[in-house]
Amino acid sequence: MRIEVIGGGPAGLYFAILMKKQRPDVEIRVHERNRHDDTFGFGVVFSDATLEIFERHDAESAKAITDHFAYWDDIEIRFKGNRFRVSGNGFCGCSRRTLLLLLQERARNLGVELNFTDEVTSLESVRGADLIIASDGINSFVRQGNSGHFGTTVDLRPNRFAWMGSTRPLDAFTFCFRENEHGIFIAHAYQYEPGASTWVLETDPETFQRAGLGAMDEKQSAAYLERVFAEDLGGHRLLINRSMWRQFPMIRNARSTMIRDADGMPDNVVLLGDAKSTAHFSIGSGTKLAMEDAIALTEAFRLHGEVTASLEAFERDRRDEVERTQHAADVSLVWFEQVRRFWDMEPLRFAFGLMTRSKSITYDNLRLRAPDFADAMDRMVAKETVAKGFPRATPVAPMFQPMALKDMVVANRIVVSPMCMYSAVDGVPGDWHLVHYGARGLGGAGLMFTEMTCVAPDARITPGCAGLWNDAQEAAWTRIAGFVHAHGNTKMVLQLGHAGRKGATKLMWEGMDRPLAEGAWPIVAPSPLAYYPDSQVPHEMTRADMERVREQFVAAAKRGIRCGFDMLELHAAHGYLLASFISPLTNRRTDEYGGTLASRLRFPLEVFAALRAVWPREKPMSVRISATDWQEGGTTEAESVEVARAFAAAGCDLVDVSTGQTTPDSAPGYGRMFQVPFADAIRNETGIATMCVGSITTADQVNTILAAGRADLVALGRPHLTDPNFTLRAAASYGVELDTRPPQYEPGTAQLYRLAEQARAELIELRKKAKPKSHGPQLLKAAE
Repeated sequence: MRIEVIGGGPAGLYFAILMKKQRPDVEIRVHERNRHDDTFGFGVVFSDATLEIFERHDAESAKAITDHFAYWDDIEIRFKGNRFRVSGNGFCGCSRRTLLLLLQERARNLGVELNFTDEVTSLESVRGADLIIASDGINSFVRQGNSGHFGTTVDLRPNRFAWMGSTRPLDAFTFCFRENEHGIFIAHAYQYEPGASTWVLETDPETFQRAGLGAMDEKQSAAYLERVFAEDLGGHRLLINRSMWRQFPMIRNARSTMIRDADGMPDNVVLLGDAKSTAHFSIGSGTKLAMEDAIALTEAFRLHGEVTASLEAFERDRRDEVERTQHAADVSLVWFEQVRRFWDMEPLRFAFGLMTRSKSITYDNLRLRAPDFADAMDRMVAKETVAKGFPRATPVAPMFQPMALKDMVVANRIVVSPMCMYSAVDGVPGDWHLVHYGARGLGGAGLMFTEMTCVAPDARITPGCAGLWNDAQEAAWTRIAGFVHAHGNTKMVLQLGHAGRKGATKLMWEGMDRPLAEGAWPIVAPSPLAYYPDSQVPHEMTRADMERVREQFVAAAKRGIRCGFDMLELHAAHGYLLASFISPLTNRRTDEYGGTLASRLRFPLEVFAALRAVWPREKPMSVRISATDWQEGGTTEAESVEVARAFAAAGCDLVDVSTGQTTPDSAPGYGRMFQVPFADAIRNETGIATMCVGSITTADQVNTILAAGRADLVALGRPHLTDPNFTLRAAASYGVELDTRPPQYEPGTAQLYRLAEQARAELIELRKKAKPKSHGPQLLKAAE
């Protein structure tokens, strides 16, 4: 078997090592265009967990690497005169040149043929090999020449960065944030060997232009940045090595292999490392990703033997892990692109947001690794609570701090999200609703929303939707709200909505958003556009229709006052009537209610103003919006900020930030807490209170969101469907006493708290044991 490796970087060399070790009889040749001791850049970084992986797969090269690494356990954040230290991270740095020389030596000792100053520019020159490894970097000619086959996408990010070095010693992975007359600059810095550290310097495109960096050469850029980071460099110089300003390319491929015959290809080719996928330097995972690609491919050969089956397995099994790493890197790089948004935050919150930006580090995680830092966060959030008018606030997990919206006070920041039950009869909530809302009211959440409650029979989504247009419905809702208020502190929010073009459809479990086969009612929308091709075409609303619908909302709100609801929300999201006015995908009007964003907002704001006029002044109002349509030509994040501002100017106290569901063609970027960034943008761009929702499943996530200042309230839907006592269980887990606990359930609640204390101690111990072993002691010993 003959394997040709194009590119002698970490991915190609490590694959050659592992494959030769696994199959000594295989002929492996590495082709590298540079000399053996050439390298560009300075250091690379690995975590303790990554070093453990290396040890399992090749102890010899792992030992050689760790013997030459600098080790640190802390991350230091320097921001506005403050220095924050967060321990328990476990990272190692090494010279990129040293890493390559060590891998070359290991490969050579195993019998791998290494060819330097040997540039391969065409697959023709290596044709006939049983396997071709394309590890030829970000500018891979193999990928670029076959981009259609690989399904390559390259997203060139806006920030500029330059890779430099310094003799400045550092004892922590250090983030430095500086601002001058031109704008904000960021340094990502770490030591990789005695007397040598890597400095990746980053700035936004506007600052880059104002500073004139594009017209400077490497030396001039380094001199400019030495002035910016003078305090951090401590008299040391910045060193250059092809330190040009660049933009980071987010590279993804729909597939990473070309399989002979199966794909109609003449060769078996596989992309590895940066040729296949990139991960932003802010999480230090580029080289890790490359070397783990090599591990995954050799493991596929170990399990499957022959080339075709191994490539198919690699294609199938490697994708999820790479996508997870890339997602974390993407979220991280966006945080740095948007750093201006967080610049005026309390410095401690800024530091917490930086630490938790990629979602891999959380509130609970920080409490375990850096308890002093987590305690400081709790004290800061408690201090902020007092500053907002509360007489006192005990430093506890952020989700248990109270919040006031006008005269309404919620005991904690947990919200039972609005969730349609599709179980009403003629719009009347029944026993199901009483049990559903009653149980969750007993569970301790600070706030609970009704499902979208429709303002008229023809405003319903389905025949099972709840309504509030007649006395029977009013009586039913009064009973539910009364029960919740009588047995706990949970406040209730009435959410009013109109289905618009998504009306007259089947119950969710019979076919969500699919049109009724019989019994349908006429529907209206801003434009006569059917939701699905076989859906009913809505009537385009006239001015008279708008006035009728507006008065239906007002009548329902007046009934809501009599029901005893604490707060009112207007549903203007998810492609329902008011959302259809806001989105350009569904509003094609040419009159004063269509066209510009201001015109598309006109009718939703008219409805909101009418509701605000009748809803008691001391009670708050919110609006639910879709912050993006997840579709080309739809509402954007920037527009959602303007939408929020418009509603705030009309008297809105809280923006409930959801996304999508505007058309069936939307393509959401699902993932943990995937909608939180939109609530974050609105809150921190405008100062308006927000509620976030979407794939938030744990109390740890809730605390992370709140502590980082990404939202003010956190709504959970599905977790509350399976556990009405979500908040109570979380309180027991964190050792927080809720203000009210049903006396009927006290024996069970007391037991829950006892068991939770024991479980918390056991979990902390398990997490400590599961933590990757520290390589610090052996590296420090080696350094001596």
